[in-house]
Amino acid sequence: MEAILNAGITWNIFLQNLGSWLKTPMEVFSFFGNEYFFLLLLPALYWCVEAGIGLRVGIILLLSSSVNDSLKMAFHGPRPYWYSTDVIGYASETSFGVPSGHAQIAAGVWGMLAASLRKWWGWLIAIVIILLIGISRLYLGVHFPHDVILGWLIGALLLWLVLRFWKPVTAWLKKMSLGQQILVSFLGSLVLILFSLIPFLWLVVSNWQPPQAWAVFAIKAVSMSGAFTTAGTLFGLLAGLAWFNRQGGFDANGPVWKRILRYVLGVVGVLVLYLGLKMLFGLIVPDTEAVFPYILRYIRYVLVGAWISAGAPWIFVKLKLARKTV
Repeated sequence: MEAILNAGITWNIFLQNLGSWLKTPMEVFSFFGNEYFFLLLLPALYWCVEAGIGLRVGIILLLSSSVNDSLKMAFHGPRPYWYSTDVIGYASETSFGVPSGHAQIAAGVWGMLAASLRKWWGWLIAIVIILLIGISRLYLGVHFPHDVILGWLIGALLLWLVLRFWKPVTAWLKKMSLGQQILVSFLGSLVLILFSLIPFLWLVVSNWQPPQAWAVFAIKAVSMSGAFTTAGTLFGLLAGLAWFNRQGGFDANGPVWKRILRYVLGVVGVLVLYLGLKMLFGLIVPDTEAVFPYILRYIRYVLVGAWISAGAPWIFVKLKLARKTV
């Protein structure tokens, strides 16, 4: 393994030696693969473009994030700037390195956008962006080449699976009652938590010790916070969708001013729930790596997900900023 890491370091150093002038553009490219960017993009697609596209992007984003969290702990590999002082860490990351979350999520989300667009030039743009995001992670010193390549492959596989099984799964869900759909959504979120819980418990029970050179970084990477975040958001998103579809759903079309107003109003709601509940729950118990804080985190993100798929659209319809689909 050291041979692979040492070979990868040469690529990090090569790219960084091209000059510090690349730092800003590489940070920009990296942002296009960042979860925060996609969390801004998802509501925009769902509320202002087309709910179906927004939902598919949301599913691939959350599924990919969950799988990535699990695999990172399973492989528990270092990042280049953890491993070698010859690499500059232009970004600071607290999770393990392999596979690259940016590369994996970018392959899934940008690939989904290209698949939804159904244009050859859409795929061309998506591939260029995906490649640049991967290269940016090498330059910033936060990933080895094998991290990025594995991330791309896993992201592409998840994209294929979602596209392949989207219609049969949605058809199966539509045959269920509201209660059954909510139950399936909840159980699905628990499965995502289980995916990360298995490698997490293995690291804890086996008393795994990282190499001393990067132990200070690795100790922060053994965490279940990300798993509860994605699982909670997924449950809220799907449960809210199941409920709101029975209320008539909503049409994301309309004048530009209505779409902009929807987005502003919806994002304000997200911030109120996210920050407000974070402060409120923080008064009850600190947000630490423990069971009760994990449960509160799960609840917070359930409400955020439900707001995106149901709460905000319900308000849009009531304020006549959108109309029902039926």
